[in-house]
Amino acid sequence: MFPWGLSCLSVLGAAGTALLCAGLLLCLAQYLWTLRWKLSRDRTSALPLPKGSMGWPFFGETLHWLVQGSSFHSSRRERYGTVFKTHLLGRPVIRVSGAENVRTILLGEHRLVRSQWPKSAHILLGSHTLLSAVGEPHRRRRKVLARVFSRTALEHYVPRLQEALRREVRSWCSARGPVAVYQAAKALTFRLAARILLGLRLDEVRCAELARTFEQLVENLFSLPLDVPFSGLRKGIQARDQLHKYLEEAIAEKLQKIQAEPRDALNLIIHSARELGHELSMQELKESVVELLFAAFFTTASASTSLVLLLLQNPAAIAKIQQELAVQGLERACSCTPGASGPGPDCGCEPDLSLAVLGRLRYVDCVVKEVLRLLPPVSGGYRTVLRTFELDGYQIPKGWSVMYSIRDTHETAAVYRSPPEGFDPERFSAAREDAPGTSSRFHYIPFGGGARSCLGQELAQAVLQLLAVELVRTARWELATSAFPAMQTVPIVHPVDGLRLFFHPLAPPAPGNELHL
Repeated sequence: MFPWGLSCLSVLGAAGTALLCAGLLLCLAQYLWTLRWKLSRDRTSALPLPKGSMGWPFFGETLHWLVQGSSFHSSRRERYGTVFKTHLLGRPVIRVSGAENVRTILLGEHRLVRSQWPKSAHILLGSHTLLSAVGEPHRRRRKVLARVFSRTALEHYVPRLQEALRREVRSWCSARGPVAVYQAAKALTFRLAARILLGLRLDEVRCAELARTFEQLVENLFSLPLDVPFSGLRKGIQARDQLHKYLEEAIAEKLQKIQAEPRDALNLIIHSARELGHELSMQELKESVVELLFAAFFTTASASTSLVLLLLQNPAAIAKIQQELAVQGLERACSCTPGASGPGPDCGCEPDLSLAVLGRLRYVDCVVKEVLRLLPPVSGGYRTVLRTFELDGYQIPKGWSVMYSIRDTHETAAVYRSPPEGFDPERFSAAREDAPGTSSRFHYIPFGGGARSCLGQELAQAVLQLLAVELVRTARWELATSAFPAMQTVPIVHPVDGLRLFFHPLAPPAPGNELHL
């Protein structure tokens, strides 16, 4: 018994020693990790690094971020303030929120910071894109694309957008079961971008095939840059090549039939580049098309879904939209009976909305702005620091990453009298004393700002306004589930269950009994 007891004690002693050594090594590694980032500060600046934690060696705080989601940033903002440091996905990151801080980042493009995207996104989207361009090439490319979103171009898009949205809402109403709104919105925005914005001739089957291929491309944009079998990048490359093959045929056909008066985005890009003395190559045109589809796809689908959700949660807003439509004589929806092809010109339902008409729907505009404030599709953006600068009393070192937060900035804005967490479209009414003005424009940044602000923001807002009008005067909708879904915020805001709803057509008001609230 005695030798056996000694053996147990020896084993326990060895295990204790091993645990002690492991603990000491872990503490040493943690100390060296913390010291490594303390020493990484720019010694030419007397300012300290922002407060915060760099987490565990190598992993940083990535695991915490993945598990906690949006609460990760809000909890650290409460602990450290609007500027704090962390370590995510293998890089030191400084998280920034608040209008003045974000203003410095967004207006510092090309001077203090530059756009940062993962290598996989550059590989899949290509080198001839706004995403990849820096400095003068970026400014020149924005100038080419600006005509795509000019007021003249938007005037051409709006009637066709209304027809497509009218058909979509009626198809939701005629569905036999619940509609998964987020999935339907993604399919819808792809059709709008491909057929109306880009002028591609696609039947339903081909459009659905390309939409699935495009979604495979987008789902693998943020993958490890390893081009090996079965990897995310390999799947993305395969999807990109399929898209490019189809686009090359479509673009070649367009180049043969180029119009003197361009009527869609692809023709506008070709004409605009030629006017600036540049003939775009086939590769440049293919990458331009994919970039425009990417810009419109997930973000517009996310915002459309959020619009449907927030209107359902706030029926008073629906009533006020109905009142505004009645005042403008727009309360009557198309009276066509929805069929397989939906309402269209053959049933006499001409578009009754234009940019001018939308401009008179002030409350609808406020609703759209409030949706984008409360649930911005993208939570923020990443930049790489080009040179050390000061922010809120801290140094932002050269070479680090900076993430500016759209959502946190909206949530903490002090320019509104009503609580920022509530749904209050009238906070944007010009009649309200607390309506944000131009001096506070960085309190509201759903489309970013500065040199990389979203070129298509007016088109996106027009789509949401059109959808709001067609929804309110055509349908009523209700949850197909027992409770409202939770919202996923990374990488794009959307309901975790896709937002399953039942849609029902509204009975048209009898003549003389139009709604007057």
